[in-house]
Amino acid sequence: MLSQEASSTRAHEVFSKSRSCVSVVIVSWNTSCLLRRCLETLKQELQGLEHEVFVVDNDSSDDSAAMVANEHPWVQLIANQSNKGFACANNQAIELSCGNVVLLLNPDTEVLPGSIQKLLRFLEEKPCAGVVAPQLINTDGTIQRSCRQFPTFTGMLYELMGLSRLFLHKPRFRQYKMLDWNHNDERQVDQPEGACLLVRREVIDQVGLLDEDFFMLFEEVDWCYRIKQAGWEIWFEPQAKVIHHYGQSIKQVRPKMIFCSHQGLYRFWKKHYRGHHFYLDWFAYAGLMCLALLRVGAYQVKTFSGKLF
Repeated sequence: MLSQEASSTRAHEVFSKSRSCVSVVIVSWNTSCLLRRCLETLKQELQGLEHEVFVVDNDSSDDSAAMVANEHPWVQLIANQSNKGFACANNQAIELSCGNVVLLLNPDTEVLPGSIQKLLRFLEEKPCAGVVAPQLINTDGTIQRSCRQFPTFTGMLYELMGLSRLFLHKPRFRQYKMLDWNHNDERQVDQPEGACLLVRREVIDQVGLLDEDFFMLFEEVDWCYRIKQAGWEIWFEPQAKVIHHYGQSIKQVRPKMIFCSHQGLYRFWKKHYRGHHFYLDWFAYAGLMCLALLRVGAYQVKTFSGKLF
């Protein structure tokens, strides 16, 4: 295992002659088995490409860090002594990386053959594209609807109050999750899911790193929003495919993640949408936390009922 300083020195020695390489960043938390498979498929996919791979482990209680150190010595491991959150952990590796493109990759993914090459080719052919994301595939082989529009007040109100599930057939309730699009054609989007994102280095240099005020969830939404505000395009490329075993880290602490999601939405609203309406702060925060409590309560009732029956 390398310290951050040693990782940085080694990376700069290897890639000092050329920045034409892929820097892969994986943040892990208690997903050892999935991370092992992720790295195995990634190693095959990166053959023939100049690359560096970072795994940032956020103080996992399983053997994630030891597994990486013992089984994948080709990976640069950063083992945090506390859970620093998704944004901060990604930033740790991005700051050490040297590639001219950065691939953010979840540990619960498997990159299918040729996909990274297709994403790289896409950026080469579209100079205005700052970010490109692949089609995500569920564990059962179905297409994962992984793109969203940027959250609006009404869109998120429909979502958080459950109206988008109750009235799914109504177009206005389908817009946020882009449910009228089958995720099968190439197109510009607002916010692809952060499970797999290929980002140009010059984009990161221009807009900055992930905002560490977002501990978990909505950090990639904020990043994509800033990237589009800076004039870059964000694209979805379905010819590149990645299996995503959705939510394996989040489901371990589901109630906490519900609160993180609502807090992330509040921070996003406050940062980008509030404007001079500061008097809505308390109302917006209190409303979102009340909705979070209701969702946690519903989750716990469902879990308890499942154990009984």
